[in-house]
Amino acid sequence: MITLVVLPGLDGTGILLEPFLAALPATCEALVIRYPTTLPAGYEALVDRVRAQLPRDRPYVLLGESFSGPVALLLAAERPPMLRGVVLSCTFACNPHPWASGLRSVMRWLPMRAVPSAWLGRLLMGRWTSPALQQALAEALASVSVEALRARLKAVLAVDAGSALQQVAVPMLYLQATQDWVVPAAAGQRVRQLKADLQWASFNAPHFLLQTHSRQAAEAICSFAAALMVDPMPEA
Repeated sequence: MITLVVLPGLDGTGILLEPFLAALPATCEALVIRYPTTLPAGYEALVDRVRAQLPRDRPYVLLGESFSGPVALLLAAERPPMLRGVVLSCTFACNPHPWASGLRSVMRWLPMRAVPSAWLGRLLMGRWTSPALQQALAEALASVSVEALRARLKAVLAVDAGSALQQVAVPMLYLQATQDWVVPAAAGQRVRQLKADLQWASFNAPHFLLQTHSRQAAEAICSFAAALMVDPMPEA
């Protein structure tokens, strides 16, 4: 049995992960660690919350989606004893939009819910959008306070987990969506530059890779994880 610890994207609710979870085979047990919906916490506080919920009685693979990539890297750099591998999906180690760093100072005034959900869905899902995914997106975002979303966006603009990435001792897999309009290709290539032995898989997909290409993503992740459950534990 494969245990996959899943860290969700910006909303942190896990609602948007349902298609991916449904696509996982019976041999893969998923543990979704959800983030508080009202707490305006950055990466450090979220790492502390996730650390306390990591399995201690069985080996596992850590999956960080989008916003949660740095959470996965910071935790993996600590080399938890049961961690076997890390999967990064459409994510980054450092601020994926360096030009936007200055927005941190004005983030408190940005209208967080001003973008119509249909437009946001098009940005995140491209031509693969659907009424069901649009509804899930609206539900997920409505479940999270503006303060929490704002704090997470500010954290993205300031994050630098490059050193943590280089300290990760377990195998890693990066899932890239070639039609990702949210996390640019340069962010993924930066991860690749910092981790020479990184495994790589590309998909003709939008930023919501796990949601729109659930079966393909599940196959790639479970194949990667299954090999790690057979191989001996890496030495710290």
